[in-house]
Amino acid sequence: MGSHTGKPARAVQGAAIIAFCISAACAAFAAQATPARPAAAAPLSSARPAAPDTRCIDDDTLDANPPAAPSAAASAGAAPALATPRTNLLTMVQAAMRRSNALGAAKLLTDAAAIEIDEARAGALPVVSLTGSAAGVNNGAPGVPSQQGGQAQASLTLSAPLYDGGRVSDLTSWRTHLADAARYGELSAQEQVALQTVSLALERSRWAVETQVYEQYSRKMSCLVGALQQIVAADKGRMSELVQATKTQQQAELARVQAINQQRITEVRLRRFVGDELPPTAGITSVMLDTPALPDMLAIADRTNEVAQLGAQANALESYMRAILDGQKPQLGWLLAATKAQGAANSHALSGGITLSVPLFDRATDYTVSAARKRAEAARLQREDALDARKYRMREVHEQALQSMDKAHRVVDILRNTELVRESTLEQWQQLGRRSLFDVMAAEGDHYNMRVQYVDALYDTQQSNALLWSLGIGLAVHLQ
Repeated sequence: MGSHTGKPARAVQGAAIIAFCISAACAAFAAQATPARPAAAAPLSSARPAAPDTRCIDDDTLDANPPAAPSAAASAGAAPALATPRTNLLTMVQAAMRRSNALGAAKLLTDAAAIEIDEARAGALPVVSLTGSAAGVNNGAPGVPSQQGGQAQASLTLSAPLYDGGRVSDLTSWRTHLADAARYGELSAQEQVALQTVSLALERSRWAVETQVYEQYSRKMSCLVGALQQIVAADKGRMSELVQATKTQQQAELARVQAINQQRITEVRLRRFVGDELPPTAGITSVMLDTPALPDMLAIADRTNEVAQLGAQANALESYMRAILDGQKPQLGWLLAATKAQGAANSHALSGGITLSVPLFDRATDYTVSAARKRAEAARLQREDALDARKYRMREVHEQALQSMDKAHRVVDILRNTELVRESTLEQWQQLGRRSLFDVMAAEGDHYNMRVQYVDALYDTQQSNALLWSLGIGLAVHLQ
């Protein structure tokens, strides 16, 4: 009889020990209607288990309600607390642009294209040339004494066009459009650097927050393991529960370490762009949650850098084609030349007047014009195709952003239910004996897995929004 009463007593004692530990760890999940941001993860150096006397406290800090996507006006008037994370992102983008060799090369190409505009304009200016020669001569004619000896000769020529059929103007237009294309190419390269930097910064923050979630999960399991160790000391029949709790704790710790490793890898990639000094990740969770309106994005699609660059290239090819046609028109200019010979036969000559050149037949030019016209038409079609592709890409990314935010809201509803399941399972296990500790651990695991899904949904939203802003006005402009 005593043996039958002793075992239930030990079970009750063990349940009381675990109940004391878990009751503090299962505070109700926040369900306020006021939106709030998920708390940022602690730095890597602080991602370690807490002291035994505090590790059982429920330190869930991810909010149950994700922040709604603010409007453009709300974003402009955001609270000062959001200024620091946004400024950190903008600072990283600016640092990446300063450090990028690719952007330096694009800037030099833009400068070179601007110089070529001046080269084309200079075609309408006078041209001065000086030539000279020194040679031996032997001049003679019937009945005239021959002249033999050395002779030096110098010639000075001054010429300029009077009418070229608009060729210089069209060549200048050609170079101007090419310079515009180079400038748009430089802006596109800047946007690519900005997008890569922001994307890596968001991924770094994602892994930091997930590290925090797994750290909290590991502490909860560590609490259960500590309590079960005391129970097993009194009741060896509970060993399976201790083994299961230990395994779950190890899995949570493995997930935490993997998240830390992924964060470190992301930081290595980010340092390639911004350097060794990385700002903190705190607050980045909500910087890019504002999804722009799709009609506004579509309205500016034809003014984006890539589309404008293709348009400038098409305009350049059309100007080049006109310049070739201008070369087939009569060319009118003036010429002034002076020649002086000194030596065996002294002489001088001075001439000046109007020059006229009229092309009569040049079949090769016809082929050149036809090829240039085809290239211009192809460039127009490429621009239209790029514009159409960008608009559909905007629609796709906008839909992805909305779906990710919708998933975040739905996960929040599930999180509330997982919290209820945690409380009910714990209560039924502690007081009624209807649930096993395996059910308690399953409820905890399900809850933390949903929290990770919530984090992923938020950051997927931010990544989509970052890409959407990059497809539109540009990330640097949006961050400013």
